[in-house]
Amino acid sequence: MDSQKCTERLEKKGVRVTAIRILVFEALAKAPGTMSLADLETELETVDKSSIFRTLEVFERNHIVHSIDDGTGSVKYEICEGEDDCTLADMHTHFYCESCHRTFCLKDISAPIVDLPGGFQAHSINYIVKGLCPRCSGLS
Repeated sequence: MDSQKCTERLEKKGVRVTAIRILVFEALAKAPGTMSLADLETELETVDKSSIFRTLEVFERNHIVHSIDDGTGSVKYEICEGEDDCTLADMHTHFYCESCHRTFCLKDISAPIVDLPGGFQAHSINYIVKGLCPRCSGLS
């Protein structure tokens, strides 16, 4: 995604466009899968960790990214598919490889919607499958 499309997406969401926000968005957009704060810090070595973290908070609050807790203790982030909102219907399955420790997006497999009892209101779904990826299982 180029800077212009990034700028348009941020403006559409009412988020002030800054150089750091563009850098974080572009890094997430070009990533082959999810990225952690540490991954972004490595990718954007000229940007300090607190600026990246604050940017991720703004992005998540404005439904530009969603977070994935894959059980590793390191939250992962990815850009929401929909231009307008990240909804429960947009949430998909993630796969955590126990060998190479990468988290993969399985965008074609929707996360199951749970029918909650009255009074409960879901805001996100975190559906993780753990095992070995094709490369680590020798099936690639």
